[in-house]
Amino acid sequence: MSDVNKDQLLGYIDRIERLDEDKRAISEDIKEIYIEVKSAGYDVKIVRKIISIRRKTKEQRQEEETLLDLYMQSIGMA
Repeated sequence: MSDVNKDQLLGYIDRIERLDEDKRAISEDIKEIYIEVKSAGYDVKIVRKIISIRRKTKEQRQEEETLLDLYMQSIGMA
């Protein structure tokens, strides 16, 4: 790769850096919302779990629940 297009490469780098800044800002916004959640008396751990569950399809959730039940039964927790 001896032919380097300086402008193109710098363009990629600049875009990545801008998106990285946006990602940090969004991450800070999310942290602030979790502080609000906690201040309102909600359990942040449970809210995070709900968000995680909502990201999954119905099929993914069912498969996960089936495996969880199977594993818990196998170690005598069910």
